[in-house]
Amino acid sequence: MDSAVVLAMAQEQGFACHALSVRYGQRHTSELDAADRIARTLDAASHKIVTVDLRTMGGSALTDAQIEVPLDSDRHDGSPVIPVTYVPARNTIMLSLALGWAEVLGSADIFCGVNAVDYSGYPDCRPAFIEAFQALANVATKAGVEGAGFLVHAPLIEMSKAQIVREGLRLGVDFAETVSCYKADAKGRACGHCDACRLRADGFVMAGVPDPTRYVA
Repeated sequence: MDSAVVLAMAQEQGFACHALSVRYGQRHTSELDAADRIARTLDAASHKIVTVDLRTMGGSALTDAQIEVPLDSDRHDGSPVIPVTYVPARNTIMLSLALGWAEVLGSADIFCGVNAVDYSGYPDCRPAFIEAFQALANVATKAGVEGAGFLVHAPLIEMSKAQIVREGLRLGVDFAETVSCYKADAKGRACGHCDACRLRADGFVMAGVPDPTRYVA
């Protein structure tokens, strides 16, 4: 849902958006199917799906079948422990792919949907990470050294899930088409019990709007 809202925000600002999704070995591909639908619905200039199989490294409940996805966990207590759903270096890898494509396209702007308020404690969702990656982008690329440089936009980073819901509704995002669940089934229906589901559901409750998420039961 966050990425869909970011796409709509960038479109509103007048950007011609080339959307990038990554098949990284996650437990399901329903989110990739949803991303394709959303990219077309929101009139993205193009949508590319890149494959980087992080199952070869494992280390996360999202890429290693031997690690269970926590259900109904108490992750809203401010605990500093990073959960097992953290995928090592995932956002670094995804932004690196986006950076490479942006350089090929001649684009100076990269948008991502990371959020540091209502999140699961992932280190690569913090402002410090975005600032560090932008600095890297401007010293690690031909475009960064010879051109105007890159800007990494993370417009949701200080927003609550409720604020994201309201912004998405204002922009006409159909949240029923988005998939957040770590354990979604082949039809994109959510389990309703993982951290992603609970954070998402809380957002709709706090925003005071009906939850359009399709659940398994």
